[in-house]
Amino acid sequence: MSPVAPRDDETGFDTSGHAEPSSGPPARVTCMGTSRPAWGPAVVLCGPMGSGKTSVGRALARRWHLNLRDTDIDIETDQRRTVCDIFDTDGEPRFREIEQETVRRALREHDGVLALGGGAVTHPLTQDALARYVAGGGIVVFLDVSADVAVARVGEAASRPLLVDDPERRWADLVTTRRPVYEQVSTLWVLTDAMTPDEIAEQIEHRLRETRTAAAAHLLPEVP
Repeated sequence: MSPVAPRDDETGFDTSGHAEPSSGPPARVTCMGTSRPAWGPAVVLCGPMGSGKTSVGRALARRWHLNLRDTDIDIETDQRRTVCDIFDTDGEPRFREIEQETVRRALREHDGVLALGGGAVTHPLTQDALARYVAGGGIVVFLDVSADVAVARVGEAASRPLLVDDPERRWADLVTTRRPVYEQVSTLWVLTDAMTPDEIAEQIEHRLRETRTAAAAHLLPEVP
């Protein structure tokens, strides 16, 4: 367990929010390609709707023999309502308050792969919590995606309250607003267009290994 924290390729992305750990021993540093954070999840995934956070999270969880936790599913389980129902009944501001509490709790409790909702990073308290996590060596991956690919992956907008009426335009408007925040809170950027979840997970591993190698090389003394 981690120390206590300080005070969707094509339209066929699987959106199931939890992954059972694969058989075999727990993942070690060599599987992840980098050192584990001092506390909290092995990795946090953020990005817009349709970027494949849950599907990529499942792929990483399988590769690293870890559990996946999805904050949207946490919210629906705790509230006994769907995200769409909360938006319709209580409004977006109330949903964001529930969400930031859920994200901060997950950052404290979870030591596997954590997938955030598309708008989770917009709340200042979530941004602060992610900054503390990164300061402790945490990894936040921004999964990016183009508008046409994202809308194709999302499909019907009925379950996406912020995409009603004109999904592609609304998606583009949301991402224009949120992109600076995704970039601010993340430590790694990956474009997910035209890749399967397993391919994206493999690229994340590769990028993390590159980061580890570069960091190790920086610490080596210069050869005279």
